[in-house]
Amino acid sequence: MTTTAQKLTFEEYLVYRDGTDTRYELVDGELVCTSLGTGKHGAIIEFLNDEFRDEIKRQQLPWTSKPMMVGVRSPRGRRWDTSRIPDVTVLALAQWEAMANREAVIDFNEPPPLLVVEVVSPSTKTDDYRSKRSEYGVLEIPEYWIVDPLENKVTICVVEHQFYDSSEYWGNDLVQSPTFPSLSLTATEILMGKR
Repeated sequence: MTTTAQKLTFEEYLVYRDGTDTRYELVDGELVCTSLGTGKHGAIIEFLNDEFRDEIKRQQLPWTSKPMMVGVRSPRGRRWDTSRIPDVTVLALAQWEAMANREAVIDFNEPPPLLVVEVVSPSTKTDDYRSKRSEYGVLEIPEYWIVDPLENKVTICVVEHQFYDSSEYWGNDLVQSPTFPSLSLTATEILMGKR
């Protein structure tokens, strides 16, 4: 993860282009280059996105799941010049379709996503467990998954009055998701990125 010294407003971030394919989050007005992660990181993202899409289709829900394609504007302190890009975002299909001709960022005056997932890597561990957990809680994102292949655990956080209550899952524990109560996945399956 690389940080630039250039400070941007949220509006400047939305139109920022550097001529590369580099993906950036905006954190306190600074551009933070996000890495692609390891192959295992990518496998977990792809697996969960596929599982969520299958469950959405099976339940005939008016939702969609997107891997690393949706930004979420979030607060840090009293400032709103931060935009995160979760590894997986589940949101209302109508909300996704409304982004067709604009930047795919959920602003603070829009409904929050239904569920976000972050896959922990050594460079993002503190952000995933602390900063993003706090930011997503303030936004009242109903469910936040922290998938941690470093510690071999999955943490499911459920919002209650802008704070998260969390449950941790290891090994063959079946994860319990309020958003997807019929989803049947173990922590091991999630961490391996396959059934």
